[in-house]
Amino acid sequence: MQEANDKKSGFVALVGRPNVGKSTLMNHLIGQKIAITSNKPQTTRNQIRTIFTDERGQAVFLDTPGIHKPKNKLGAYMTEVAQKTLDQADVILWLVEPTTFIGRGEEEIIRKLKKVKAPVILVVNKTDTVKKEAVGEAIRVYTQAMEYSEIVAVSALRSVNTTHLLDRIFHYLPYGPMYYDEDAVTDQPMRQIAAEMIREKALRRLQEEIPHGIAVTIEKMKERPDGSVIDIEASIICERDSHKGIIIGKGGEMLKLIGSDARRDIEAMMEIQINLKLWVKVRRDWRDSDLFIKNFGYQENEL
Repeated sequence: MQEANDKKSGFVALVGRPNVGKSTLMNHLIGQKIAITSNKPQTTRNQIRTIFTDERGQAVFLDTPGIHKPKNKLGAYMTEVAQKTLDQADVILWLVEPTTFIGRGEEEIIRKLKKVKAPVILVVNKTDTVKKEAVGEAIRVYTQAMEYSEIVAVSALRSVNTTHLLDRIFHYLPYGPMYYDEDAVTDQPMRQIAAEMIREKALRRLQEEIPHGIAVTIEKMKERPDGSVIDIEASIICERDSHKGIIIGKGGEMLKLIGSDARRDIEAMMEIQINLKLWVKVRRDWRDSDLFIKNFGYQENEL
């Protein structure tokens, strides 16, 4: 093993438009599912930290909400989270899809990245979905927009070229002491991870118009005295009575499916049997309420 002062340690921010695969890439880089994923935009709301440690040192990955034009107070909060993440990063990974289209979202990211001091690695993701020539064309277009310290093409979903990406990340990280214990994989409390896993399953199961308006709160999380089971009681928060009915489903079937999906992931994460009970509550227009946003775990002072 290297001496402590020979190790590298730092923060790596993942930035990109919604749904480019930031959470998927982060999960694959650390080899464990922490950040939730779905095919819907704005899945990530908070800054989520995960930790990768090996003989080279420690990389702390910061998965940020996708940069977008905010439509409510929650959206404005998410945009602020993304900006603060860029400001504190030692290395920035800009994830893009392998296309030649640079829209307003990409232009906004370019404007922000040109102001940062940290090295920026352009990561062309989803290479498994196009031909090699398309990846080259995308790189050509993006290099005309700004300069990068590195360019790496990957498939986060298939773990293609992710080892090489880790090599390049450690190349740019500064030397210094580790921020977390060697066996740590995240700094998120288990209650928050459980809530996010439930929200992920709701995002995947529900119709398009509902997911952006839901949150999940953990009402109870307690291990039984014999250590065999953890009892979790959680509430899915929605904004309308009509949404509540859809989330519950006919005969409670949809809520059962969400709960069953979430329980499997939480059990795999915590490596213990989970007894999960879910309720659905209506909190009208909570995304425009400072009080509700804070109560549902989106706290700016924790960044």
